Amino acid sequence: MPVELSYPIHRHRLDNGLRVVISPDHATPTVAVNLWYDVGSRHEQVGTDDSPGRTGFAHLFEHLMFQGSAHVASGDHFKLLQAAGASVNATTWFDRTNYFEALPVGGLELALWLEADRMASLAVTAENFETQRDVVKEEKRQRYDNVPYGDTTERLIALTFDRDHPYGHTTIGSMADLDAAELADVQAFFHKHYMASNAVLTVVGDVTEAEALALVTKHFGPLPTRTPPPQLHTPAQPALSGIPRDEAVAVVPADAIHFSHRLPVRGTAEFDAADLASTILGHGASSRLHRRLVRRDEIAESASSSTMSLIGGNSIGFVSARCRDGQSLERVEQVLVEEIDRLITDGPTEEELGRAKATFARSWLQALAQIDTRADQMSGHALLEGDAGLVNSRIATIEAIDLDAVAAAASHFHPDRRAVLTYRKEQA
Repeated sequence: MPVELSYPIHRHRLDNGLRVVISPDHATPTVAVNLWYDVGSRHEQVGTDDSPGRTGFAHLFEHLMFQGSAHVASGDHFKLLQAAGASVNATTWFDRTNYFEALPVGGLELALWLEADRMASLAVTAENFETQRDVVKEEKRQRYDNVPYGDTTERLIALTFDRDHPYGHTTIGSMADLDAAELADVQAFFHKHYMASNAVLTVVGDVTEAEALALVTKHFGPLPTRTPPPQLHTPAQPALSGIPRDEAVAVVPADAIHFSHRLPVRGTAEFDAADLASTILGHGASSRLHRRLVRRDEIAESASSSTMSLIGGNSIGFVSARCRDGQSLERVEQVLVEEIDRLITDGPTEEELGRAKATFARSWLQALAQIDTRADQMSGHALLEGDAGLVNSRIATIEAIDLDAVAAAASHFHPDRRAVLTYRKEQA
């Protein structure tokens, strides 16, 4: 029997359009505040040969949002919350940007006030823009340009989608676009996307529904009512064909190979089945790829597969392996293809499917055990799929997927439906 979850979920919508999710949990005197904005890199404008784009803006605001607002000095957002015992952070993704903090329950009103103040009056000044643009450029150098395999995602995305597709560029964006951007461009991006009606606010922790709603209404209720940007409707792209390839020769520890595949969109039974197929194929030491390439044939240091759930027409599946010294990329690629073909031809076993479902359930329960990650999941399901309550039914949904569905979904990883990226070690 699947685990039945029953986290309390209270849904509200303020007059200005802010969606509010409240989930009381009195186990400890702590609270998590989580705010998801419906803006990510897929909402950005891609440039042309004649004019620069507006990529990297969503990620830029992950930094700018901590640079002060009408009643908060630059840098004080972190200082005030950390002084109250909070952990604070933000992330940007293709489909969203989120801001979150977890802290003792006595700091809830402070956290809500800070989030509301920067939503209403972020200081998008020339000084802040110039400073944070430089910070982003340094981040790109440190995390993408000057580390082994740092451009893997950028290269795979370019193979998987056309340049003008919403997922055709990474969240870090183009430094040329950021260099070309004017202050007015950045201010317009904030005005277009950062508003109550384009966000979901989740509060999880040691509060009652009435207490949390009163504080949310007090601080967010006065914010103006504004019309959010129209929803993006991106049609699903067909499976890849022709096996597009890219090869990099770089200073890397080992030769490596990556496949990418277009998968069904997040929130569908087809994606969930493909995700289970991916787990069977390449998640963990019991997976087919690890057992064959790492343990039996000893031709790879690692071999894995994974999925990236997205809402804009397609998700993405990845298959990867890193060669052992003396082993050829061609041999590793051949064995990867053999194992994928075998999964498609023979299908998964009951034992494999049961193990994949158990892996999902364990990961899901671990995520929900902490109030900060639970709040994040509730915000995500509310924003991307329209229902925070899905956190309670996810395990049952996965448990209901049968062998036939997973066998059919494995075809999304067919070797003829892939793009290929290889890294070869630069020879001294």
